[in-house]
Amino acid sequence: MKRSAAGELRIEDQGREVVLQGWVHRRRDLGGLMFLDLRDATGLAQVVVYPDDHPEVHRTLDPVKAEWVVEVRGTVQPRESPNPDLPTGLVEVVAAGAEILAECDVLPFTIAGESEASEELRLKHRYLELRRPALQTSLRLRHQVTLETLNYLSEHGFIHLETPILTRSTPEGARDYLVPSRVHPGSFYALPQSPQIFKQLLMVSGFERYVQIARCFRDEDLRADRQPEFSQVDIELSFTSQEEVFELMEGLFARLFQLVGEEIETPFPRLTWKEAMLAYGTDRPDRRFGLEIRELSEVLGESAFRGFSATVADGGVIRGFALPGSTGAAQASRKQVDGWAEIARRHGAAGALTLRRRDGEIQFQV
Repeated sequence: MKRSAAGELRIEDQGREVVLQGWVHRRRDLGGLMFLDLRDATGLAQVVVYPDDHPEVHRTLDPVKAEWVVEVRGTVQPRESPNPDLPTGLVEVVAAGAEILAECDVLPFTIAGESEASEELRLKHRYLELRRPALQTSLRLRHQVTLETLNYLSEHGFIHLETPILTRSTPEGARDYLVPSRVHPGSFYALPQSPQIFKQLLMVSGFERYVQIARCFRDEDLRADRQPEFSQVDIELSFTSQEEVFELMEGLFARLFQLVGEEIETPFPRLTWKEAMLAYGTDRPDRRFGLEIRELSEVLGESAFRGFSATVADGGVIRGFALPGSTGAAQASRKQVDGWAEIARRHGAAGALTLRRRDGEIQFQV
């Protein structure tokens, strides 16, 4: 019999004979009955072993522990206790035959459920960590994103071309990784920080629209937004405009977000660099947080508070943001406010001033 996919069994398959091959995710023994959650690349399926009906199957599977690899032959039937959290939760496989394909030693951490193992240990045994359904789901989503990206750009006239990895050093923003040449002693190849030169040559060659899921290498210290090697969606196009590039990328992201069930509207909201700096103090704001900085000079410039009036009179500006009362920051202590003021002074300001509204009254805190 042809092998069946464990994660694709449904109630419509009841009565069907199947062969499952995979890893034992969990084992449970209840009153003589043995239950195995069998896992393969498609998901989980429950296997039940009745010792009275098939004693030889029970003997075969009796020594099985988590992560042993087994083959089970049996019939799909409805579960007495459905599991609504599992795609296969309405059915189970009644085992009529079994074979142990591979045994497993005690693992350094568990695969099923949450692990308390350290990150260092999990990375050392990454091949085991990648058995976890959550990580497998992430890598499968990555595959879907790559496929959808190439399909979308292909529909817009792009062709996928690969560019060389071993090349010469080029002036870019980071250090190159160097690879010694065997045929030219004393000379070195450089791993590309990006395919910049090659894709521009492709434009000169008349291809007009190129795309590549490019591997890039940069010999830099690790930071939150810096990696020694990474993949990027790399494109180049000729005879275009800024507006066309915006429209193309917005359409791509709208398409990709559909993969996780999200619909996003296009065109995206746009800010100029000046607007972003004035409203958020950074040119790459996370607008989910709100807290836009507001211009308050006109409102407070004629205040009786000399710090305000003198600032505006000298050509300065008064700017600030509001913290809603529902946030913890709105209830900040004097010590916390003093800490904010110290941060402001370190960045060149004279300090920080807070206005707190309580019961209709405004309280100043300098």
